[in-house]
Amino acid sequence: MNKPKLNLFDLTMIVTGLVIGMGIFRTASDAAKESITPAIYFASWVAGGLIALSGALTYAEIGSRFPVTGGYYKIFAECYHPSIAFAINCIILISNAASLSGVALIGSEYISQIIFKTGTTDFVKALIAMGAIILFYGVNLIGLRMSAKTQNVLMLIKISMIVVLILALFFPAAHVSSAPAAAQAVSYGWSDYIKSFGAALISVSFTYGGYQQTINFGEEVHNPRKTMPRGIFIGIMLIIGLYLLVQVSYFNIIGFEQLKTTKGIAAVVAEKIFGPTGKYIFTLLLFFAVLAYVNVLLLSNPRVMYAMSADGILPASFKSRNETRDVLTVSLTVFAAICLIVLFFFNNFENILGFTIFLDSIGMATSAATIFILRKRTRHLNNTGIYTMKLYPLMPLIFIAAYIFVGLSIMYNTPRLALTGTLVFAAFLAIYFIAASIKKNPVT
Repeated sequence: MNKPKLNLFDLTMIVTGLVIGMGIFRTASDAAKESITPAIYFASWVAGGLIALSGALTYAEIGSRFPVTGGYYKIFAECYHPSIAFAINCIILISNAASLSGVALIGSEYISQIIFKTGTTDFVKALIAMGAIILFYGVNLIGLRMSAKTQNVLMLIKISMIVVLILALFFPAAHVSSAPAAAQAVSYGWSDYIKSFGAALISVSFTYGGYQQTINFGEEVHNPRKTMPRGIFIGIMLIIGLYLLVQVSYFNIIGFEQLKTTKGIAAVVAEKIFGPTGKYIFTLLLFFAVLAYVNVLLLSNPRVMYAMSADGILPASFKSRNETRDVLTVSLTVFAAICLIVLFFFNNFENILGFTIFLDSIGMATSAATIFILRKRTRHLNNTGIYTMKLYPLMPLIFIAAYIFVGLSIMYNTPRLALTGTLVFAAFLAIYFIAASIKKNPVT
């Protein structure tokens, strides 16, 4: 019996679900802080969506030409030297852990406003985030699982909260009544605009992440040549529209200058519409959504580590499983530990954001570049019904150039974070060659 194929609506909803995460409730403040004008701010959100569209189409073709489970992790081994595949796959896991830590911090920033009326330090917020990770590490370690229905609540909460933020546009009384006194006019050059745009794009990139997982659906789509581009295009355009409406809401309710320094921006919007009770309920719902997100990443990433171990990328110990509770004990413990280490050393969202996106820049650019290799190796698949993108090679080149630009922006604005990311990548390369040398010349 043939497996049912994904239709246009299915694929559109998958793309939308992959991309819309928790970042939209935090990163607008970071993007505004880096934007020297509102035009730069809104341009970064449009550009982020177009970059996501280019990337999603690129990964869709990669998935069509290399249709294997976990394709995003396996294309590196297929197209690059094993050392590069090992190092990139490892930094992707570090990036995933950092992303989880960043989202946990978003939740702690919101809930701390309820717990501590006068505000608190980054360290205390990091401790709250650590507590959430440790809690769900324990939940997963003893074999308890949230059902699929429970996890679906996460998406419902996110959609509901985004709808609330957009509905704020229809409450003029909550809008900023008058613009603040104009700041002294500043003359900017092209270099200032480019630097500002690049810095804002760092935060935006975090919010648009997730589309790379379209690589896993290449052989599961009905009539992929037509369905794949349409579903991805509609999904990304829907996301761009939703995100822009949310930004307009933030802009009108909070104000551009105030947005740069406001914490818990979504709760502020809810308070202006529904009062203190609305802020309280909104904050609790968002924190619950964060907890569900932390749980699902702690559930999924150890399975990625298991698959990498099965392929020989990670040591065999990562396949260790408690059969009674069906728990990948070593992989789960290591992944949770990485999350806690990231929180300990980068104990605020801005630092985690820069570190995560720098690692992502390496992974995204190198993974998208595999399309050039795969096109040559799989010429025999041309005209066989698989999805092949139009505007090749323009789309992947735009995507790769965009992530190189984001990586350079991080190097310019926060060289310490870029250096740390580079050293992490170099360390994994060194580990690969040391391990290979030991295997080649075992100690007798």
